[in-house]
Amino acid sequence: MGDAVTRTAEDHDSAQHDLVVRRGHVFDGHRPLPGLYDIAINGSQIAAVSRQPLRGRTEVDASEGWVLPGLIDTHLHFYDVGAVSDEESMRAFEETELPRKLALFLQHGVTTIKSVGDPTDGILNTRAKIAAGSLQGPRLVATGCGITGRDGHPAATIFAGNPWARSRFTAEVGNAQQMRDVVHHLADRKVDAIKLLSEGACACTTSSTYVWHNPAFPASVDLVRLPSDVLRAGIETGHERGLRVTVHTTQQVAAREAVEAGADGLEHGITVEPLTDHALIDLMLDRGITYTPTLWIDDALHPDSRDNVKKVADAGVTIALGSDTFSGRGLFGANTLEEAELMVAAGLSPVQSLVAATSAAARHCGRPDLGVAAPGKRADLIVLTADPTRDISNVRELAMTIFDGRIVVDNRHATMRHRGG
Repeated sequence: MGDAVTRTAEDHDSAQHDLVVRRGHVFDGHRPLPGLYDIAINGSQIAAVSRQPLRGRTEVDASEGWVLPGLIDTHLHFYDVGAVSDEESMRAFEETELPRKLALFLQHGVTTIKSVGDPTDGILNTRAKIAAGSLQGPRLVATGCGITGRDGHPAATIFAGNPWARSRFTAEVGNAQQMRDVVHHLADRKVDAIKLLSEGACACTTSSTYVWHNPAFPASVDLVRLPSDVLRAGIETGHERGLRVTVHTTQQVAAREAVEAGADGLEHGITVEPLTDHALIDLMLDRGITYTPTLWIDDALHPDSRDNVKKVADAGVTIALGSDTFSGRGLFGANTLEEAELMVAAGLSPVQSLVAATSAAARHCGRPDLGVAAPGKRADLIVLTADPTRDISNVRELAMTIFDGRIVVDNRHATMRHRGG
């Protein structure tokens, strides 16, 4: 990666832009563009993507590396469910762990994350601090707590022994009116989207009932899916408030129920069984469903997950990258890159995986201003030293992260010299 170049006023009287990334190959969020380009940034927006040289007060030489939109992880859990059990431990996590974990995303080229089941107060306060600039981190989209049925997942599973966290990370509803009340409450808090949980995470085929079991937890738990009228009430109320609503599913019957109820997307999708309902795939296409496979968490546990995501991708269903990252396993940011690699291992092309991590993920988040390298879009960009459209593992070759028009990670050896500096 070449040195950054900043021209002086004498060299460059006609500088027009705040920042220009020069001479890079570009993946624009949909496809790789032919040739080399300059990308100009003014303030927090992309001003131009040009095959002709552009001039800026700060110029970064991409040295024919690759420039693409910052990566987006649409499914993660940020607060540590194992460490947070009262006000004191919550405060300790926010003061000591939270800033470091946020920084990890930017260090891996992840510029937007979507929290789908963190404590509402905590995650919205974190979102506000990032937006205000008092806390450095990626752009944060948040649903607040996840909404489930009485004694549903994850309230009666992951949080069974942690009642303090259970009441904050989840909202349990027993009927359609309670569902509507919770969705309205979250909408009043200005969440970015709604997440409903139709069922748990594992169907044990040896049991006649639906049973949740996870190797990390000692007990199995009998569960009942969220009733269809309650599910529909949540989706309709979310839409009334202008919010996208996605539904946690693992089985075909639950996925079909969610799609028919009007969901915008499926979190996990179909993981515990082979996807054999081809009419369901057609329904996903007809309804414009976004499918988030979360292979990072499901690949090892559920061998059908890979084949299922390949089936829906081949059919043309929109795939969004979401890792289901949570504290305690792997590394925030690095898990997102592994998710991109796992999608390719499942049979998607590197370009399909990149689309899932950029423009499709932005659509899933309801953020048309993100995920595309084009004029008028947010200037969230990464610069790589190698071609990710040929080898997806090259997303690990990060030279620079640009967030909201500012260079926030610079892995090059050269020191930038700013105009007049």
